[in-house]
Amino acid sequence: MKKYNVGIIGYSWAAGAHIESINKTEWAQVTAVCSSRKLNPSELSAKYGSDIKCYTDLREMLADKSIHVVSVTSYPNEHAKQAILAAGAGKHLIIEKPVALSWEECLKVDEAVKKAGVKTCVCFECRYSSQFITTKALIDSGMLGEIHYGEIDYYHGIGPWYGQFRWNVKKDSAGSSLLSAGCHALDALLFCMGNDVQEVTSMATFSKNSDFKKYEYPTSSVTLLRYNDGRIGKVASVIDCLQPYYFHVHLVGSEGSLLDNKFYSTKMGGLNRGKWSELSMKMLDSGDVSDHPYQTQFEAFFSALDKGKDMPYTSLSDALHAHEIIFRADKDAIRSKK
Repeated sequence: MKKYNVGIIGYSWAAGAHIESINKTEWAQVTAVCSSRKLNPSELSAKYGSDIKCYTDLREMLADKSIHVVSVTSYPNEHAKQAILAAGAGKHLIIEKPVALSWEECLKVDEAVKKAGVKTCVCFECRYSSQFITTKALIDSGMLGEIHYGEIDYYHGIGPWYGQFRWNVKKDSAGSSLLSAGCHALDALLFCMGNDVQEVTSMATFSKNSDFKKYEYPTSSVTLLRYNDGRIGKVASVIDCLQPYYFHVHLVGSEGSLLDNKFYSTKMGGLNRGKWSELSMKMLDSGDVSDHPYQTQFEAFFSALDKGKDMPYTSLSDALHAHEIIFRADKDAIRSKK
């Protein structure tokens, strides 16, 4: 089994979670961090338990042949350029969501990855959560029959009290509510219902609460999907709510339904039709990156990388399905406002 050396681009909230999760895998360790801020390598090495070299010049870090993988955890508007440079240097890629702030940039990243022949992992890590591993297993077992309607919604108030707020309010830094946050919910819906989406309709609005007045784009959106076979889905992305974090899931099938951690199925005899049955699984109940299932996702990435294969579920090619729909939705939301 090969041990992979990983370089981190950016040093902020997400970077810390990546470093800890990567170092906990059996496959890899972080050996370098590149940041616009000058960092102390001794302090970082002591904090994370591995020998870390610090860079302020990205090209210099990418020239280090001992680095096999680069993790892009910088601001979203920097992701595409940095991912393209890293791919060009022959580094495999872990990319924090979103891949880019436009579909054109996404395609350029895809082109660079294919040209370089490197492997990729995009941080739609909810697919690797206990909640969605269990949910997908229930779907695949046929207990719900064929799902004809699904709604997965993201409720997370990202206001002045939240670290991401500082840059998330700017359109040229975050893009939209759906792209910066609700993308996890949209990707989860595709995970449950598939990618063959025919029609995308979206609307968006602002909150009148003064805490959210700095946002340069609508903070609440709702997106409707129609699949090629007529099935439908809905995703709400609400980052201006004043409530606890809530990742809402409701799937309705021909043989049963799932609501968050509860289900009912006609395929299972003896269930009380008047009550839900509960699934034992850890729910997605926090927006804090320290609670995200990065380690499980990264284990899958490095394991696939060791076999020379694309990782299951969250490679760049998988993630592009969600991005393409997000950009279609945001475009439609602008059109519907006129």
